[in-house]
This record gives sequence, structure tokens and C-alpha cells, in this order.
Amino acid sequence: MKPLAALIINPVSGSFSDKKMAGAVKLLEQNYRVTLFYTKKRGDAEEFSRELIKDKPALIGVVGGDGTFNEVINSTACSDIPLAFIPTGTSNVLAKEFSIPEDIQKATERMLSGRARDLHLGLINNSRYFALMAGIGFDGEAVYKVNSKIKRLIGKGAYIISGFQVMVNYSPERLKIIIDEKEYEGYGLIVCNARKYAGPFSVCPDADMSAPHLCVFIMHGRGRIDVLKTVLGIIRGNSLKLDNITYTKGLKISVTGEAHIQIDGDYFGKTPAEITLKEHALKLIF
Repeated sequence: MKPLAALIINPVSGSFSDKKMAGAVKLLEQNYRVTLFYTKKRGDAEEFSRELIKDKPALIGVVGGDGTFNEVINSTACSDIPLAFIPTGTSNVLAKEFSIPEDIQKATERMLSGRARDLHLGLINNSRYFALMAGIGFDGEAVYKVNSKIKRLIGKGAYIISGFQVMVNYSPERLKIIIDEKEYEGYGLIVCNARKYAGPFSVCPDADMSAPHLCVFIMHGRGRIDVLKTVLGIIRGNSLKLDNITYTKGLKISVTGEAHIQIDGDYFGKTPAEITLKEHALKLIF
């Protein structure tokens, strides 16, 4: 009997196509028994994968965006069940991190030809895993205020609109940040487990999901001009040259003060936050 491959599919993600999905399933069926699970609301992917791991499938394929993938890792972390990513989302940051094709057919071919590799995950407040990053402050608030209807219409443009809206009235509180017992202050930070951020950009160029640390980008500027300079620095690829940031690495990051938090592009909640690294928590096929 062929091994089992389960696909968790978000059919309303940005570039999803039923026709292309049918072709991908046909390709997978050459090697696997394939079962499909379609999400209807937020949380379904997490629930599906929680039930699936009881059946010990040979792999779980995630068809959707970074948010769908985040749901799945929060059920499957440390289970030793390999995951594969077929990116059809808004930004597909994870796909860009590992050069996974942003096409259903080609990503399926990569799933079949790739191998499972051990990677690390971030863990926030001992309750939620993230694969890519945790943003605390400006980008957390921008994600918090994204209009879901606009996001469905124009995709990543909704985040840009929200970012400008937040910037107009942005008045952040000072945050106390402790990284491996060393203390800092700032008005926002991005904790990176991966190089890529918000699509093709990079905040922490040394971040690596197989490295035994997290990278931390701390913003010390409070004003709107400071935020704008940081955003432009990230877009231009020279953010580490700014004079109002600290760039460091660590294993335990504690943040107190009041600020919004996003993880992997979805809203998480507000500070306080404690972030740690969970090593060898993910097996990803690429």
C-alpha cells in the first residue's frame, strides 16, 4: 500500500486554483494515497493537522499562505512528521526563504524531489510557535489594523495601506527588552528566525532556521520619521546601517511595555512577551 500524504488546503488564499490543484493531486497520487482537507475558517488548518498526526501520515502538505503554515506547525511541531509547503498566499515568505516555487505544480514537484530537513521554530509565551518572525511594535500594530475585506481584494497592498494609517498617529511606548540577560530599550523590535521578511525583503540577514539562535532588530527611534527611515532601509536593504537600531542575536528575548505583536504575518496579541528557540521542532521538505 502506498504511504499517506495529507493536503491541508486554504481555497481562498491568493493564488489558489482548483484546476492546478487537481493536477498536483494527480502527480502526488503516483507515489502516495492522497487525502484532502479544505479549510473554511481560521483555525481549521490547526485542527485538521492535530487530528491527522494521530494517523502518522508520511507527510502533510500545506497549500496556502504563511498563516496557514503557521497553524499547521502549531499542531505538528516536534511530531517528526515532515511538512511540505505549496505557497498560494499573499506574501509567501517561507517559500522565498527556501526558494520554493510559487506555483502549485512546480511546488508539488519540489515536494516530490526534495528531502526533509530539520529546522528550528520560535516559541512565544510558551504557547505559540512561529516559523519566520515575531514583530513587536509598528508592524504588529499594522497587522492588527489590516482590513480583512481589503486584504481579500488586493492582497499585500492591504498591509501597506494599514502601515501608512498606523504611521499617521503612531505614538509607541518605550519597551524594556532583555536578551540573554542583557538589557535594552526601544520602541519596537523584530525577532527573526528567517532571513526573509514581508516578502522579498530582509531585516536580519544572518537569520537562519537551522542556526542555534534568533536574530533581533531593535528600533530605538520613536517618531514617524524614524519609522519611515526604518521601513525605507528595509526596502533598500541597508537597514543595518541606520544609526537608531541595534542588531544582535540571542536565545531568550523578554519584552515588557505595551505593544501589539504579529507572528508570521498574523496578529498574536499584546506584550508582555517571552520568546525562545525550539530546536529541531520542524521537518520541512524542500
